[in-house]
Amino acid sequence: MTTNVATFDLALAPIGSLDSYTNLVHTIPVLTAEEEHDLATRLQRDGDLEAAQRLVLSHLRFVSRIAKGYSGYGLPVADLVQEGNIGLMKAVKRFDPEKGVRLVSFAVHWIRAEIHEYVIRNWRIVKIATTKEQRKLFFNLRSAKKRLGWLNQEEVEAVAEDLGVTPSNVIEMERRLSQPDTSFDLPVDADDEENSFSPAAYLSGPENTDPSLALEKLDFTDYQQTKLTNALAILDERSQDILRQRWLNDEGKATLHTLADHYQVSAERIRQIENNALNKLKKVMA
Repeated sequence: MTTNVATFDLALAPIGSLDSYTNLVHTIPVLTAEEEHDLATRLQRDGDLEAAQRLVLSHLRFVSRIAKGYSGYGLPVADLVQEGNIGLMKAVKRFDPEKGVRLVSFAVHWIRAEIHEYVIRNWRIVKIATTKEQRKLFFNLRSAKKRLGWLNQEEVEAVAEDLGVTPSNVIEMERRLSQPDTSFDLPVDADDEENSFSPAAYLSGPENTDPSLALEKLDFTDYQQTKLTNALAILDERSQDILRQRWLNDEGKATLHTLADHYQVSAERIRQIENNALNKLKKVMA
């Protein structure tokens, strides 16, 4: 069975009209169990990309259906579909036809996983769910609530038991979900800029964010580097080499015994040369 769509472009191309895309993917025939097994076998055994294409294209309709179930998070459904398509392709790559299950059953996990990652990354500017328990709550808390408003203690404990998480995690996630994003900068339509405040006005940044201080620090670093280079130049070649091997070697600090073997002297003699050279450098650098 063939189709007039023969590349992966449909799965990854930007989706201009979601309705047009949905109508198009529904024109691609669904594979029979025998066709699916044959194509998956060719992909695993021979690396047949044409077989992989047909497996992906024939399942795009299922991705579209799953993605629409996440439309309540306020993200573009077209983006959710594209993320789901990536999950589908990952599933096709890992699908084993000898396990006795259909590809759609195996691929659901991968499709949902990619969509979940996208939703969590983009639903809020600041990540709202990072741990396994928080992710579980993020996708299940709203459906677990029986009414509008905050959960009472009895409801918190019931939700925690149902989802296998702690009551404190339920309370924390409910608080996060109820708080809107705050703009870091002052809104462009603010009427009174002098008396209006945004996080950009009162949150402290990293140290030395002042460009003049950063430039001064850079100049001082260059100055110190130049002084060190000039100071090393007054030493003999052996002393220079020992200091570089002991203190300026990016690949690791050489041991006294390694240098002693190289210069055919004792380790104590290397230590003496090192100390003398360091004392000379301190005087010059000071």
